[in-house]
This record gives sequence, structure tokens and C-alpha cells, in this order.
Amino acid sequence: MESAILFLEAPIAASSEKLSITDLVLKGWYIYIPLLIMSVITIYIFVERWLTVAKANNEDSNFMTNIKQYINQGKLDSAKNLCATTNTPVARMIGKGIARIGKPLEDIKGAIENSGKLEISNLEKNTSILAIIASIAPMFGFLGTVIGVITIFHDISNVGKIEIGVVSQGLYIKMISSAAGLVVGMLAYVAYNTLVTRIGRLVNTMESHAVEFVDILDEPMN
Repeated sequence: MESAILFLEAPIAASSEKLSITDLVLKGWYIYIPLLIMSVITIYIFVERWLTVAKANNEDSNFMTNIKQYINQGKLDSAKNLCATTNTPVARMIGKGIARIGKPLEDIKGAIENSGKLEISNLEKNTSILAIIASIAPMFGFLGTVIGVITIFHDISNVGKIEIGVVSQGLYIKMISSAAGLVVGMLAYVAYNTLVTRIGRLVNTMESHAVEFVDILDEPMN
């Protein structure tokens, strides 16, 4: 019995001396490098879009009040200047509408709507990449799993027998790649949905201000 135990323990000890965990991780570099690149892209896009949306949300609470006062007083130049000096999607959208005052109301609505679509498109820039990464990162992890299994059978065929030391290398590649793929995928998924939620709130604000602006123009007609 003791000889059998020693026989099983020997390959484990030998394998731990031959390859460290770092060495085993580096064996799957062809899987980990793409995942590392995807994680860097995810972090960059998330931080860049987060700052962009935060800046877009930085709006003066009195903006629409001032716009209403200027329009009611006939000070269109002041209203245009306020929009030009306020660097937010709402200000640019309202500025397009002010520039068309005097034309039919439907034309003004159309200008605001087109400007709003352009602003939303700019806010959503590159967010689709996060959705793509969230989908393909786990697939890369699964690819590493398949490669790990292939490695196990390849090593067994070379040695001619099943030993823990032989199987462990492929198992490490299999498990680490799967975990890495899932982590990167979840990171991208959370980043994407967080940005979509924040952008959605800003879009609702833009829509409410657009309706408010149209109501301001329509007031004298009532």
C-alpha cells in the first residue's frame, strides 16, 4: 500500500518541480493575450464613455428657464449665445431648434429630432464593442478549454500512461482560460449595461427638454 501511495505522489512532486503555476499560465499565452487586450479595451471604453456621459449630464438647472425667458422676450440672439456657450447635448439640440424659429413648427421639431439622434449616436459611440467583447470573451475561454483537453491527450500519448503530472498541465490551461474568459466577459457585460443605463437617463432628459422647448414655442398660439 505504501509503495502505491509513493508511486502516486512521485509524479505530483516531480511536476511541481518542473513547472510552476506561472509557467503553466504562460503556456496558454495565445489565449490570454487576446483576453488581456479585450480587458484593456473594455476598461478604456468604459472610462472614456463614463466621463463623456458625466460631462453631458453637467447641465445648468436654470438652462431651460433662461431659454424660455429669452424667447418670450424676443432675445433670440441671447438664447443662441447661451446654447453655444453651454457644451451639452441638450444645449446643442435646443440651439438647432432656436436657429429655425420663424419656420413651421414641424420643421423645428424635425431639426430637434435629427439633432437629438446625432447626439445620442455620439453618446453611444463604441459601446457596441463592449457588447461584442461580452459575447466573444467566454468563447475564447472555451477555446482555451478545448486546447487544454487536446494538450492533456497529447501529453498522455507521448508519455504512454496517465499520470497526474501529465494531466495537470492541460487542466491548468483549461481552467485558467475558462475563468479568464468568464471574468473578461462579465466585466464587459457590466460595463455595457452600466453605460446603457446612464445614456438612457440622459436621453430621457433630452426628450423632456425637447418637449418643453416645443411647448414654449407653441404657447403664444394658444
